Amino acid sequence: MMVMRRREGEKILIGENIVIHIEHIGRNRVKIAIDAPRELSIVAEEMKVIREENLAAAAVDVTFLHRKIFPQISPVAGDM
Repeated sequence: MMVMRRREGEKILIGENIVIHIEHIGRNRVKIAIDAPRELSIVAEEMKVIREENLAAAAVDVTFLHRKIFPQISPVAGDM
C-alpha cells in the first residue's frame, strides 16, 4: 500500500489511463473523482459488502426461514 499526501486540486496517476482527482477536502471527508477506462469496475467497499449481503439474503430458502420464525404454523403450499 502506498500512502500519499495530496492537496485539493491535485491528482494521482495510476498507470497510463487512471487519474484520481482530489476534488474537495472537508472536515471529515475527502471528495475524489476517478477517471478510468469504462471496462474497469470501481465500487466503494461498503457498496460491495452490501451487494454481497443482498445476494446471500436472496439465496436463502424462505420456507426454512418461515419455519424458524413461526415454528407453530406450518405454511400452506399456496401461501409461499
